[in-house]
Amino acid sequence: MSNQFAEVSFTNQQNPNSFFDIVKVEDLMKKELDHDIGENHMVKFYIIFFVYKGNGTHCIDFVDYKYEQGTVFLIGKGQIHKFFRNKDVRGYLLIFTEEFIISHLNQLEASKTMQLFNDSLTFPKIGFNDKSEFSDFTVLVKHMEMEYNIRDDFSIGITRSVLHIVITKLFRIKGKNSSLIMVRKYMPQFFEFQNLVEANCLEIRKVGFYAKKLNVSTKTLNNIVSEVAHTSAKVFIDERAIMQAKRLLISTGLSVKEIAYKFGFGNPSNFIKYFRKNTGTSPQTFRSEH
Repeated sequence: MSNQFAEVSFTNQQNPNSFFDIVKVEDLMKKELDHDIGENHMVKFYIIFFVYKGNGTHCIDFVDYKYEQGTVFLIGKGQIHKFFRNKDVRGYLLIFTEEFIISHLNQLEASKTMQLFNDSLTFPKIGFNDKSEFSDFTVLVKHMEMEYNIRDDFSIGITRSVLHIVITKLFRIKGKNSSLIMVRKYMPQFFEFQNLVEANCLEIRKVGFYAKKLNVSTKTLNNIVSEVAHTSAKVFIDERAIMQAKRLLISTGLSVKEIAYKFGFGNPSNFIKYFRKNTGTSPQTFRSEH
């Protein structure tokens, strides 16, 4: 069986060199695409999904989130999401790649921007605290839409600058809600650890392996992860492993037994226990529900 969800790359036929696009949600709902937006699909770019009007549900990494007017969803590169079709919703998708950000910002600011979309560190849903914040944000998005549609020699630069303001506004709101992981001295080591986990957690879930790779003690690694992600190294590893297991269950026709072997479990029943312990459900039930 082939992949059950599409992997969607960035394309902008009207302005292919911009690395940015802005799409009205109501227009997207009517478009004929090479993938079904109502089914799980993985994006290879970044999305700020701003709900201007209406109520509904959006699914990110197999979790359903309710939204209303003023909700913002942050969907990062490599995440899986799907829309629930809703003819009453009005909003915007700000779609961009790393190139669009890096070409404008210095390394520190670009890294900070990518942090906003790091699903291991931040909640994907943001709500505005008051009407003035919502109003200011709406003005910025509409100004971005206007500039982007002008398409002269200055429009992309202005669009990129306004996007930077939009992202900074979102950082401010997260800070007010106490849901923002501030840049700390351990950030570089944590990101190195995170990359190692993403690359190896299918086969290796022992803290000692990652500590050795980073040339630190297990105690130091736990301190790093606790400082940045407010959890232990082991819990973090298991969370990322379970996310990869979920993606294998949804995106491939591999049996639970085959996935168990990929995870290094000689006995599939041990993988089922591991999955149930971390999710509260069995792999078979998760697959059937999604």
